[in-house]
Amino acid sequence: MKSKKRTIRFSIFIRSFAVGIILFHSSLIAGAQESKEKLQKSKKQLEEEIRYTNTLLDQTRKSKENSLNKIVILSKQIEKRQSLIETISSEVDQIQVQADLQNQQIGKLSEEIKKMKDEYARMIYYAYKNLNSYNRLLFIFSAKDFNQAYQRLVYYQQYSAYRRTQAELIRSAQMELTSRHRILENTKRDKMTLVLSKEQEKARLTREKEDKDKSVAELSQKEQKLRASLNEKKQSAEKLQKEIERQIAAEIRASTDRARKVDKKDHNARMETTKTEIMLSPVEMELSNSFAANKGRLPWPSERGIITGTFGEHPHPVLKYVKVKNNGVDISTEKNSSVRAVFKGKVSRVMSFQNFNKVIIIRHGEYLTVYSNLEEVSVKDGQEVGTKQIIGKVHTNPDDAKTELHFELWLGKSIQNPQDWLLNAK
Repeated sequence: MKSKKRTIRFSIFIRSFAVGIILFHSSLIAGAQESKEKLQKSKKQLEEEIRYTNTLLDQTRKSKENSLNKIVILSKQIEKRQSLIETISSEVDQIQVQADLQNQQIGKLSEEIKKMKDEYARMIYYAYKNLNSYNRLLFIFSAKDFNQAYQRLVYYQQYSAYRRTQAELIRSAQMELTSRHRILENTKRDKMTLVLSKEQEKARLTREKEDKDKSVAELSQKEQKLRASLNEKKQSAEKLQKEIERQIAAEIRASTDRARKVDKKDHNARMETTKTEIMLSPVEMELSNSFAANKGRLPWPSERGIITGTFGEHPHPVLKYVKVKNNGVDISTEKNSSVRAVFKGKVSRVMSFQNFNKVIIIRHGEYLTVYSNLEEVSVKDGQEVGTKQIIGKVHTNPDDAKTELHFELWLGKSIQNPQDWLLNAK
């Protein structure tokens, strides 16, 4: 009877161990899979962005000489490549962690299978020594009564069933072990592939840095020309800013006049003064609030592109000790790319500016969006536009093949950072 109790305990242990292995393995797979999917999604996005910057670089290489635009795009390419290498490194680290866990589990499972086999061998030996047909009959017929004889018969049946169950569990554990070994081999292959990919990306990164350094060195020899171009663009940016400020002042005056007319005509009608001093009707206020509610979710003003000029003051990419100020963001895109409104609103002004070509200003309540460096426009002053509506086409500079949209966002008289407003622009 002691052997029976030991057998029952062993069977329960094996079942518990098998269930535990499955549950633990499942939880590891679920957690690792979720992390793996995030890394793969990030890697896929970075690879797509790198392919796109390569397309832009191919366009700039058509120019006979190095340009500032090429350096800016190369800088963005290097930044994306470094991020990609970091992502691949994270994948390699994660795979190594998985491999270590798999090795640990394989070791534990191998130990338990050995224990299961040893115990099973002892049971077989016990059965051989004590449970042959003669001993079994003798044991049953030596019972004191029929009830005890029946219990002994049931014991033999259960013992045989336990042995079959244990044999099946051992086979299942062996299959699990084989499966884990196969998964581990696949993991090792994945790691080797990623390590190779990482080394290839490092080699590309080195070549890109060398290309950038060479371009910077060549352009540095044209410092006088660069400074003249920078000053010219700075003056144009200041003129554009003043024009936008004049437009805002005009909007404030016009809204005040509308409010007075409404007040004289209908005392029940109302206009609301915003924090930017613009008087808005209920419909305009609703539009303004809707625009504000979409902060961080606005579509890009171009369907595709990369931000090659960020908001604020930054060091010049070539000239030492020189800083450039950007009132918005510069989005590099492909030739013949369309420009679209980031939100529904009303066109306040269409105009032309030196170094900015055609410019469109759209009002969204107390907010203004500015689209500069357009080759063509397809809207006019006072026209209502919808979200993502095509309003023009980006200008391509014939000298350096640069196709760059300049985009600004204003709240009344206050300049905003467009990257805080556009979707996935960080």
